[in-house]
Amino acid sequence: MFIQTEATPNPDTLKFLPGCAVMGSGTANFTKALEAEPSPLATRLFDIRGVAGVFLGSDFITVTREGVEWDALSPRVLAAIMDHFTQGQPVMSFDAENTDDGASDSDVVKQIKELIETRVRPAVAQDGGDIVFKSFEDGIVYLVMQGACSGCPSSSMTLKNGIENMLRHYVPAVQEVRAVE
Repeated sequence: MFIQTEATPNPDTLKFLPGCAVMGSGTANFTKALEAEPSPLATRLFDIRGVAGVFLGSDFITVTREGVEWDALSPRVLAAIMDHFTQGQPVMSFDAENTDDGASDSDVVKQIKELIETRVRPAVAQDGGDIVFKSFEDGIVYLVMQGACSGCPSSSMTLKNGIENMLRHYVPAVQEVRAVE
């Protein structure tokens, strides 16, 4: 198994591409070791000193570091990912599929979600992250930044200059976009 690594715009987050599917559907974001219980892979990664976050995408894993240089951390992360996949271990202990079917969403919310899904998420996935719609209230779109996007120095510029401008252009009801935890 050959695992590629890619830098992300967030210097504390590195993207690992194992060359196979990671999540069958959806994504999973773990910012603390205690949250990682549903994922044997994330649990294994959090056992490595210096791992502060794990994001699981369709075909990639992003790892966020804290207090350790990548030269020391990256080989241990690569070994853990390789061991996990070569042993045939599951990524998740249950299916993490999104259960929100959007049936009760207003037309504006449906339009916002579609733009995020088709135009925003693929772009941020390339950088090792994800952006998830949380809510739309009083003209403000609330989004959750995950993976490499969470804590990234350029994420606020992407949020305001990129996503907000695009949503305001296509959905006149949108006045602002804000990140939430």
